[in-house]
Amino acid sequence: MSDSNLDGVLVLIPARMASTRLPGKPLADICGLPMIVQVALRAREAAIGRVVVAVDDDQVFDAVAAAGFEVVMTSTDHQSGSDRIFEALTKVDPDGKAKIIVNVQGDLPTIDPETVRAALRPLENEAVDIGTLTTIIDNEEDKTAPHIVKIVGSPLSDARLHALYFTRATAPYGQGPLYHHIGLYAYRRAALERFVSLGPSTLEKRESLEQLRALEAGMRIDAEIVDTVPLGVDTPADLEKARRILSAKSN
Repeated sequence: MSDSNLDGVLVLIPARMASTRLPGKPLADICGLPMIVQVALRAREAAIGRVVVAVDDDQVFDAVAAAGFEVVMTSTDHQSGSDRIFEALTKVDPDGKAKIIVNVQGDLPTIDPETVRAALRPLENEAVDIGTLTTIIDNEEDKTAPHIVKIVGSPLSDARLHALYFTRATAPYGQGPLYHHIGLYAYRRAALERFVSLGPSTLEKRESLEQLRALEAGMRIDAEIVDTVPLGVDTPADLEKARRILSAKSN
């Protein structure tokens, strides 16, 4: 996406304090900073637009504000990150200046800023409602693992797929690459507004994959193919790995 269009881009980072596997996850220390601040730093390094963190806890709010980032309080009742970022959007941009909203998950402290930028590229096609990311699955175990979400897509180029379906199953059948979906999204504003107005869809509930709601409603999702999957911090082991990665980079 050209620099001339970046004035209309808003990066929103949802941060949810409640986590069963890693309590207090947004405030977990990584190289002297809370994890959510590390994510905000990566988003700022992507240099694609205004960055705002959407939180549901006073401690997280204070930590983000102390680090100099814009932060907004949202409800503790949201069931998904998309609902949280939509509430944040209505609060921080009520006049509709932002035309594209990038949802960067709050547990990706080591994400490459270039990976964040890549999510915008599918929106160069005006027919695309939502841009996302994917990478080729190399690990044989990942091809059958239900926690690895796969994209079934039609190739548009060496770098992009038109998403036809998302599934936890091993798909598509037959010879050829399988693609791991990376849950970072760039929404056109109208697409996000429509998405959150829809109730959970049949396939969304069956697969436990929110993005299927958009496909079932006839919205178009294209995925940019990137080289690697960013580390999502969900467990103490993930946290230690993130600390090692950022420590090595700082040194």
